[in-house]
Parts: sequence; C-alpha cells; structure tokens
Amino acid sequence: MTRVYGLKNCDTCKKAVRALQANSIVHEFIDIRAEADLADRVPVWLEAVGAKALINTRSTTWRGLDEDQRARVESDPAALLVENPTLIKRPVIEQGERTVVGWTTDVQKALQG
Repeated sequence: MTRVYGLKNCDTCKKAVRALQANSIVHEFIDIRAEADLADRVPVWLEAVGAKALINTRSTTWRGLDEDQRARVESDPAALLVENPTLIKRPVIEQGERTVVGWTTDVQKALQG
C-alpha cells in the first residue's frame, strides 16, 4: 500500500494523488496535521531521507521561526517537525520500504517503475 502524507489543500499533494489515481496505484492519503502519527513517522522519514530533504526551508512556517528554533534543525529536527507539521516538505510518500519526498520527475518515475 502506498501512503501519501500531505495537506489536503496542498496543490503538489493534489497533483501526486491525481497521478497515482491515473496510474491505478492504490494509495491512502493521510493529512499530516489531522491524521498522521508524526511522533512515530518523522524519525523514520529522517532516517530514510535526512533533514535537508524533509524540512521545507522555503515555507511560510520556516520564515516565521526565530534563529533558536531554526537551529533545532541540527540538534533535534524530529521534535521541530512534530511541533510544526507544515515544515515538512510535501508530499511524503511511503511505498513499501521506500520513502520519497516531493513530487519531482524522479519521484514520479521511482513510484511508477
């Protein structure tokens, strides 16, 4: 089962879900703010892809953080992401043992291949 973690109003997440549906890939959409167990999932994602790939430093949430909060990227990225789910780059897609972030051409090819 493919799991897509994102936000319901995120355009990139919507594109990913539409593409998965068009390719008949069975999936489950999980809203990272309302439905996801981030305390459980974030450490797994950090292990799989790393903080640099998982943290959206271009987001409004990131721009709203002070320097001390931003410094937590190095010291405790999991707690920072659990406290601020909108810092997570979207979508995060789990397919079996594979975890990918975003909806780039490479991600699309990896999921369909």
